Amino acid sequence: MNKILVCALLPVILSACSEEAAITPVDLTCEYMKDPVLIDIPDPKLSWINIADEGDRGQYQTGWIIHVAKSKEALLAGTNLIWTGRGFRDPQSVNIKYAGQPLESGQKYWWRVRVQDRKRKISRWSEPACWQTGFLDPSEWKARWIGVPWQGEEALPKPSGPGAKMPAELPPPAPLMRKPFDVNKKVTRAIAYTTGLGYFELWLNGSKIGNDVLVPNQTNYGKRPNLINENIPLPDNFREYRVMYMAYDLTGHLVEGSNAVGAILGNGFYNPAKYWCGAYGSPRFIMQMHITYEDGSEELIVSDDTWKVSKGPILMDMVFYGEHYDARLEIPGWCSPGFDDSGWQNAVLRKAPEGKLTAHTAQPDRIMEVLDPVKVEKLEEGKYKIDFGQEISGWVRLKDISGEAGRKINISYLQPFSPNGENTYIMKGGGPESYNARFTWFVFREVEISNWPRELSASQVQAEAVYTAVETTGKFTSSNKMLEDINRIWWRSQTDNMHGGIASDCPNRERSPYTGDGQVACVTVMHNFDARAFYRKWIDDIIGASNEETGYVPNGAPWQPGCGGGVAWGAAISIMPWEFYLHYGDEQILRDSYDAMKGYIRYMLTWTDEKGIMFSQAPGRNGKPLRWLNLGDWVAPYALPPDKMVHTFYLWRCADITSETAKILGHSDEAEQYSTLAERTKAAFMEEFWDETSGSYGKYGANIFALRMGVPEDRKERVLKALKSDIEANGGHLDTGIFGTQFFFEVLAENGLNELAYGAMNLRTMPSYGYWLEQGATTSWEHWDRGGSGNHPMFGGGLVWLYRNLAGMKADPGFPGYRHIIFRPQPAGDVTMASYSNLTPYGKCSVKWEKGNDSFLMETVVPVGCRATVYVPAENRSSVTESGKKPAASGGVKFKGMEEGYAVFKVGSGHYSFISK
Repeated sequence: MNKILVCALLPVILSACSEEAAITPVDLTCEYMKDPVLIDIPDPKLSWINIADEGDRGQYQTGWIIHVAKSKEALLAGTNLIWTGRGFRDPQSVNIKYAGQPLESGQKYWWRVRVQDRKRKISRWSEPACWQTGFLDPSEWKARWIGVPWQGEEALPKPSGPGAKMPAELPPPAPLMRKPFDVNKKVTRAIAYTTGLGYFELWLNGSKIGNDVLVPNQTNYGKRPNLINENIPLPDNFREYRVMYMAYDLTGHLVEGSNAVGAILGNGFYNPAKYWCGAYGSPRFIMQMHITYEDGSEELIVSDDTWKVSKGPILMDMVFYGEHYDARLEIPGWCSPGFDDSGWQNAVLRKAPEGKLTAHTAQPDRIMEVLDPVKVEKLEEGKYKIDFGQEISGWVRLKDISGEAGRKINISYLQPFSPNGENTYIMKGGGPESYNARFTWFVFREVEISNWPRELSASQVQAEAVYTAVETTGKFTSSNKMLEDINRIWWRSQTDNMHGGIASDCPNRERSPYTGDGQVACVTVMHNFDARAFYRKWIDDIIGASNEETGYVPNGAPWQPGCGGGVAWGAAISIMPWEFYLHYGDEQILRDSYDAMKGYIRYMLTWTDEKGIMFSQAPGRNGKPLRWLNLGDWVAPYALPPDKMVHTFYLWRCADITSETAKILGHSDEAEQYSTLAERTKAAFMEEFWDETSGSYGKYGANIFALRMGVPEDRKERVLKALKSDIEANGGHLDTGIFGTQFFFEVLAENGLNELAYGAMNLRTMPSYGYWLEQGATTSWEHWDRGGSGNHPMFGGGLVWLYRNLAGMKADPGFPGYRHIIFRPQPAGDVTMASYSNLTPYGKCSVKWEKGNDSFLMETVVPVGCRATVYVPAENRSSVTESGKKPAASGGVKFKGMEEGYAVFKVGSGHYSFISK
């Protein structure tokens, strides 16, 4: 806990020193993001990373000072500060809560930090960083929700089944909205707070503002009265409803005199007309622009029924069905000053969604990659097949097309397992034209373009990969390139599925935020991406989708009534916050999730018998158990373990996590209560599913679940023998569904069967990851033996074995956020090199090992403020050197003993190079 100094103690922290500190604070973040343009909480969390001087070891922070001001000039001058925060003897550099003067709405704040190193020397100030506030009081919203008069409030009707084609009743063209206004004084700042449902673009003076696409992020926007009558029926009484709004800085875009602001609206998930989804209503828009003038005065430009609206050239935009565009219907200058909108209609006021307007504090979708064709094949005159080399979600951009007006170009997105929506472009003629879709995405590696004018050149088409703008921070390499390829195709599937601040099951067929898929892959995601803001938003969605009365947590969040699942899906409410805490070291996520964690256990216990076995049989509309509310494991290659076994396993896991959470939060009585429940559930599992004759809990992941819980010692040898026998009988293959696969490889590695784990990972026959590669897949599949959607990241849960076991870098749960790292490589098979690195909350952390005929080289990097235990494969202590010296003579290295074929060392921060002969 931080100890905040009073001003009188400042000289103690800033003790005189002749040298500058050996650490420097960099990469400042606020609420997990660099310079966020919008937050709406009164006490945002501030973090930074300390970088040590080259070659310095064992560094850690011993104090900090934060300055916050309302201007960059005041910050740099150290005057008019609104907070001088001080941490005395505080090593924490992550999630420091702002505790200065009350923040104001619509204000930009600047901050910087300096730190004290282990020798109490003071660093120079960091580079300035900033954050901006939105509305801290909802009553500050003066704008009104608006729509178009040719549509009512209601959404499009829902099709009758999942295979239904695009509905005959199409929505009208995407509307254009505009509002002219004058600026007659010098502007110092102009911010537009705005959102549109389902998707929108903001325009000003003839240009789109920002590089966001497919915004805002998806949430439970409001009430949907028919949810209780869906095939998967749920009452519409979720804990929270919210709509995310954006902030765009327009200061440099305004001109003196006449200006015009505008918007284009898309249907998105607000008006989807799809079997999998529950619709909310017709598209609507809200905007409140704050213009601050040099003389200190302020003006508001708000959305209301004085705005003018017209139909635009996007004839049809549906997130599941595609997009049609007619360039002949473009309206030149529609969002420019001086445009004559006298023929346009007035906007109409729309009902405000029930969801609370909240700041968009997670990354939006953006164009993240641009792929050029790897092959262009002419099929016939005007028809081409184009291969971009790998399957992405996004769209094709057509560039510099010349042809006659009215020519309709058809873009067919080719995905072998699940059809895409339609995409057409009608040319306006008269010069080079360019086009890409706006309000949907497609899933494809190849496209067929027909009715192309003249000859198509490769320079006229590009594929733009679109997904939530999370940063890839993890990297895995290996001498076995197939392992890298497995990791790569999973990475591609994960990014393909990240849209709107959630991860979907598949980006093509359902596009739904399944909580089971999310929890099973979240650890792998955190090992590959800086997903802090992403998961903070999605976990809030899951908390918000829970039923406060019953404790039930649905199979998808934000809820979509096509999301089938079961007990392991709702378990996301415990698993995802817990993994977030372990990986990022933020206790706040546990505080915010704790009530919902307890609620879900309360719900689980309603399906638990007197012996302690859980078997959910939640009913559908007919009062009978509905399979899609009660699944156990899913998509195993041969058969599934008993549902009640999987249900009981997740009751144990949720109780165990909730007990640990209670302990961390200081609720000792509840910690004991849930610990007792976990032990009781574990004992019931071991009693119910044990087969004395076979010495096994069963196939298809059953023994994996049992070992993950911890089998009685007197059974362990027999269970491992049975597990090994089952794997060998399957030709070395796994036999697990998505939840069993998550634990399969690590359970083997942790129980002396690492070679079996590697063998299963290294196979190219079904069922295996390598089998997908053999079929030419560039994404991970839904099923082991066939594509299904052809693009599901859920089996990625098992890949943490590559990072934590094979490469050998693991966070210590007792010191979350990688404050203590365990480096313990487990070489296997013919692998002679493996490495893994990631950006932790405290900085880059990595391990790399290479195995020769008579030596083992192991290099590690430990961030400032962190410690590590390093396990070096060795026969004895004397065979190990570090940086060419005996460890005892090497600074910052302490030998702790020999353990199971490893020489074990304790180290502080820094770079270390061990060699074992």
